[in-house]
Amino acid sequence: MRTDWITTPLTADLLRGALDLERTVHGLLPHRLPARARAQNTDPQLEMAESQPSGVRLAFRSRATAVELDTLPTKRAYAGAPPRPDGVYELLVDGAPASRTTVTGGHTVTVDMSTGKTGLRPGEPGTARFTGLPEHAKDIEIWLPHNEITELVALRTDAPVEPLPDRGRPVWLHHGSSISHGSDAAGPTTTWPALASRLAGVDLVNLGLGGSALLDPFTARALRDTPADLVSVKLGINVVNQDLMRLRAFTPAVHGFLDTVREGHPDVPLLVVSPVLCPMHEETPGPTAYDFAALAEGRLGFRATGDPAQTAEGKLTLAVIRAELARIVDQRAADDPRLHYLDGRTLYGESDAADLPLPDGLHPDAAAHRRMGERFARLAFGPEGPFGRGAR
Repeated sequence: MRTDWITTPLTADLLRGALDLERTVHGLLPHRLPARARAQNTDPQLEMAESQPSGVRLAFRSRATAVELDTLPTKRAYAGAPPRPDGVYELLVDGAPASRTTVTGGHTVTVDMSTGKTGLRPGEPGTARFTGLPEHAKDIEIWLPHNEITELVALRTDAPVEPLPDRGRPVWLHHGSSISHGSDAAGPTTTWPALASRLAGVDLVNLGLGGSALLDPFTARALRDTPADLVSVKLGINVVNQDLMRLRAFTPAVHGFLDTVREGHPDVPLLVVSPVLCPMHEETPGPTAYDFAALAEGRLGFRATGDPAQTAEGKLTLAVIRAELARIVDQRAADDPRLHYLDGRTLYGESDAADLPLPDGLHPDAAAHRRMGERFARLAFGPEGPFGRGAR
């Protein structure tokens, strides 16, 4: 059956959750860090993570019953490891999940974990198709894959579209590690921050940056300069993963990070979240390394390589970081009553590790993401929570 397609230019007013949009030869590339921050970065891991559109979605209103979105994905593969599934595009209609699909093809970056070398295999754009939508006027959101760089090439519908009106929902700005980014979640709307935002009825801006929650000043400035009604920062695991600093440097770095965020958000509720349980790093410092024995068995795994005795010299473990974050927040809250602390183990703790162990030793699986999102919605956005309606 013939469809009379309407092609709508891809513009900023059709996108939510991105801090910057880059025009490319193919179309539009959403970024989750602004150009100024990207110019100050030299880390390929962060360059990749901020270009993966976790929490970024097209949002428009239309009577369309069919939607096509052409994209050019950049997928990631690991030499010797099982193939990664294609990234998922999820369609919401009037806020409710309605459909999901994938886009095959695109570029592929292959990483050799033993050497760190990468190789690029170029590919062609593909199309995410959604059909059978209800005919009435409705809010439509297409959540982009949280774990694939996604260049937007063209948007086609069988009815005109207009930008989604402002529904007056609070904006929740969140920063964290790969867990907040959505590693191993089932799809972009079920990363734990995305799920929590839908349960709480807020608009998410997700600056969860895989491997890159490292107290970088340019990230703090991005948080500072992004309009928000609620702000949370989940800190700690990546600092341990990279063995980036000792306690002497960590404490003033956290203070400086929070100082910068408060420059732009002096009065909003600000929640500091410590790491969820990660058994291998609770008492053992980093750095974290690939588990090549696991790789030989065809699965991805990680291991802690630090010496627990070195905590006496200031090396960081998750136990040390939780205690210090709690102390810092308690100290600052005397002059900042809208600053709050949440122990990450209330989202994923010992009983959860027994029930839903971390498959690779580091990242929660899809079921754990759902559990964490539901718990955060209750603990943070509930009536007594720091983001509850009475606190806004």
